[in-house]
Order: sequence, then structure tokens, then C-alpha cells
Amino acid sequence: MSDTSPTAVVPDEVQAIVDALDDKRAKDIAVLDLSGVSESLDWFVLATGESNLQLQALEEAVLERLKGMGRRPRGVEGPSQRWLLIDYGELVVHLMSPEARAFYDLEGLWADADRLDVTPR
Repeated sequence: MSDTSPTAVVPDEVQAIVDALDDKRAKDIAVLDLSGVSESLDWFVLATGESNLQLQALEEAVLERLKGMGRRPRGVEGPSQRWLLIDYGELVVHLMSPEARAFYDLEGLWADADRLDVTPR
């Protein structure tokens, strides 16, 4: 994976998602800047939930936070006990169980993308 990029400008929506996930105690929150490696996607936000209940809480927190910013998803795939996907077009949120995150290894698949260090506020 590319080095963490401290100089990248993180959109308000990405910061809001990281904050919402942190509020619900998501594990291993990662932000990938895909703008240099994808023609249709700019951002992935990934997080791990340790139970089905937590995955649902993470999903609700993200949806509510972005709804408050006037953003509604194009679609939501799930619910699943392993993986929820929230599609905001150029921004996609992946909420995964630890097993699914290890198995699908999205960070490995998108290893050319920059991984940003986004600190929750």
C-alpha cells in the first residue's frame, strides 16, 4: 500500500464518516484515496464492526451523519452479518466483519491507492 499521505485534502463527507464510525467504536478505520488509481471512484472508507449489531449501528450512524449534510446514498447493499456497503457515488463506505475484511482484503486489492491518516474529531 502507498504511504500515508499527510498533505491530501479530505472532503468534509469523508471526515464526517470517520467521525461517525469513531463515535460508534468502529475498529481499524481506513481511508483510501482512489482518485489516482480509479476513473470512477475517489474514496473508500473501510471499518470493522465486531458484531452484526455493531455493523448496523455503524451503518445508521453514517447514513444519519451524511443525511444531515444533505447527502443520500445511491444505494446500500446489505444488511449482512459480514459486509455492508454504502454507495455515495465517488465515495463508498465498506463496513465489514473482521473475517470478511481479512478475506476480501480490499486494502490489498487497492494497494496502489494512498492510505490517508484521518483523525476523528
